[in-house]
Amino acid sequence: MARGALRIYLGAAPGVGKTYAMLEEGQRLRAQGADVVVGFAEPHGRRLTAALAEGLETVPRRTLVHRGVSFTEMDLDAVLARRPQVALVDELAHTDVPGCRNAKRWQDVEELLDAGIDVVTTLNVQHLESLNDVVEQITGVVQHETLPDEVARRAAQIELVDLPPEVLRRRMVHGDIYPPDRIESALTHYFRVGNLTALRELALLWLADRVEEGLQRYRTDHGIATPWETRERILVGLTGGAEGETLIRRAARITARTPGSELLALHVVPGDALAGGSPAALDGQRALVESLGGSYHQVTGDDVVEALLEFARAENVTQIVLGASRRGRLSRLWHAGVGQRTIHGSGPVDVHIVTHEAAAGSAARARLPLPYRGTGRRRYWLATAGTTLLLPALTWALTALRGRLDLSADLVLYLLAVVVIALVGGLWPALVAAVAAALLADYFFTAPPHSFAVEHGHDILALVAFVTVAALVGSAAGAAARRSYQAVRATSEAQALSRLATAMMHGQDLPALVEQIRENFGLTAVSLLERDPGAGARPRWYVVASAGEQPPERPYDGDLESPVDDTLTLAARGQGLSREDRQLLAACAAQLAVAYTQGRLARHAAETDTFAAAERTRASLLVTAVRELRTCLDTAAGALARADEPEQARAATVRSSVRRARRIVTDLDDLSRLHAGALDLCLRPVELSEVLTTALDDLGPGGHTLVLSLPEELPDVIADAALLTRALTALAADALRHSPAGQPPVVTAELLSGGRLALRITDGTDGSPVPAERGRSLALRLSRDLVEAMGASLRSSDAHAAAFAVTLVLPASAAPPGSAAP
Repeated sequence: MARGALRIYLGAAPGVGKTYAMLEEGQRLRAQGADVVVGFAEPHGRRLTAALAEGLETVPRRTLVHRGVSFTEMDLDAVLARRPQVALVDELAHTDVPGCRNAKRWQDVEELLDAGIDVVTTLNVQHLESLNDVVEQITGVVQHETLPDEVARRAAQIELVDLPPEVLRRRMVHGDIYPPDRIESALTHYFRVGNLTALRELALLWLADRVEEGLQRYRTDHGIATPWETRERILVGLTGGAEGETLIRRAARITARTPGSELLALHVVPGDALAGGSPAALDGQRALVESLGGSYHQVTGDDVVEALLEFARAENVTQIVLGASRRGRLSRLWHAGVGQRTIHGSGPVDVHIVTHEAAAGSAARARLPLPYRGTGRRRYWLATAGTTLLLPALTWALTALRGRLDLSADLVLYLLAVVVIALVGGLWPALVAAVAAALLADYFFTAPPHSFAVEHGHDILALVAFVTVAALVGSAAGAAARRSYQAVRATSEAQALSRLATAMMHGQDLPALVEQIRENFGLTAVSLLERDPGAGARPRWYVVASAGEQPPERPYDGDLESPVDDTLTLAARGQGLSREDRQLLAACAAQLAVAYTQGRLARHAAETDTFAAAERTRASLLVTAVRELRTCLDTAAGALARADEPEQARAATVRSSVRRARRIVTDLDDLSRLHAGALDLCLRPVELSEVLTTALDDLGPGGHTLVLSLPEELPDVIADAALLTRALTALAADALRHSPAGQPPVVTAELLSGGRLALRITDGTDGSPVPAERGRSLALRLSRDLVEAMGASLRSSDAHAAAFAVTLVLPASAAPPGSAAP
């Protein structure tokens, strides 16, 4: 019997429409004549989803009792006995109630597939076993219902059901996913935009990997060895040498330039296992590859090139990155290196040969000390220029004085010139000047003249003594110059760190500090980057602060990188820095990290205070709502208990209390939607008279008792008509509820300076103190939040004032003709 086919609708989160898509597919198959039954479908109270199941045969569920509670599960035996062509089974990762034959629903589905029944099912990405820990890091929620990835991989077809995070949150607010009592908690925790975006990326990447597996199987089954460049795969070859980090970063930059590309690193262990690289270096390079989102591999092969190319063909690699050969030119003449042989055998695969300090010809140069390291580049070249100018000029002058000075005087003057050169440029220019001065003295001032031959033995002794003294004096002067240069440099480094610390103490923000570092080092652009620790194998970098043009967005985008810790690094673009400058840059980066950490702690403390204030406000609102609802219920209960009143009057009182309770619940719902950012604003010029008319109509018969005292001509106000109407209705209803009989509330309006309009609502009290709770009413809080969301303001009288008054200040679109501001 042929095994059935499994089709999975995969989603990033609940509510994207997986069950709807499954039922829609069932209706499509049924219309084509297939025998389709619903084994288990959970619409979660969604009307459109439940309606889509109509017309499909549904196998009755099985009822089980566990710990005194009744549950319904898919009746596996009934579906097997019915034996349809296609069974629709929702929630593949579901855990069955104890008492069922299998512990997991995917095991039930396996039995259906073994019976030759095709199954269409649904799955959320957070239930995949391999992503369980990543989802926990992102959302903070532990998923107890998991599914082995192998079960999903065996599916004949996986289709992604996707919605943008903003649309999903809007569905949540409208009650299309969770019941009302769970909406606010879901929006502020699991259904945050960042969480939904990360889950969406996980779903897309996991599905892309499954597509890639299918492509690899196809290429293997059809014997296709030529790479298909459906996705760029960059392979970096590692030997365990010092150049490994350079190659990895170069390959990472190539990978970053192509979205969707993949980084792989390979170390080939020789067959005798005797010539492998340093284990410690390879461990460090493995960690670097994985931190950059790549994967590390190791194979064994007698021929390194053949093993490298075989791995590249198997993994569909499109580019290979290798280091330049460390062997000398003579060795390369006798035998081709790994890079050259790889180029000859790579075929369509591009090969990049990257130079590095360990390459042949550069290692010796790297080990030699720089001649200007002690005094600086500028002074070194100044001393060199002085040697070429001062010594010839001195020789010309001494030639003009020939006969007046003897050889000893000439050598003393040459020694003075060597000392001056040593003080400026250090030891190496001094040695060159000493040798050059000795040769000039020999050629021009020792017998025979104009010849390097020396006639008298004492002249030889004088020249040797001169070179020795000049070398010693030059060495001492060079050491003094070097120490002077180092002292100046240390002072400048201390000043740079001091300026940075002073700026931090004065509270300068991170961009200003980064700009200061950029200016101090003469760099083109600098960025402080933070790595998302919960991004999994493929790191995600965020720019904390930057300065300059086109600052690097990832560490490998820059020319320089100074890591601070596991998550923070400083990346820069610009001219290469010396070793000392790099050390100073690392110190500045450490200070910058301290400033960022302190700022983050301060923001966290502020957010904690804000959250605590929001919680206090929420608790106050709930207390107010409970008090007002209790008042409504007490009024209704009292009316029902009074038997002496006419039934019609009691019914009117009860209806009024119910309307008020409903309005309170509506206010709470509007507040939660407003705080969740789910209310759309449409700001435009609004005619105030039309808004007031609509608000009075919404108030019902009681609204006609308000007194309107408005100028004949009023400008339009900039507002959202629906939200402004809602706010005015809530305030007017609050004023009506507290005004004494015969003293209706009054609504007035006046034009203020600065293109603003003030709308004032006062109750009809006679000046006696009002209850404190009136100033903290739910309607007032709702109105204030609605008005502030439109960019306007609302002022109310103090809670213990003698009268209740509310003033709305709205921006006016244009002043009416002939009006004057007071």
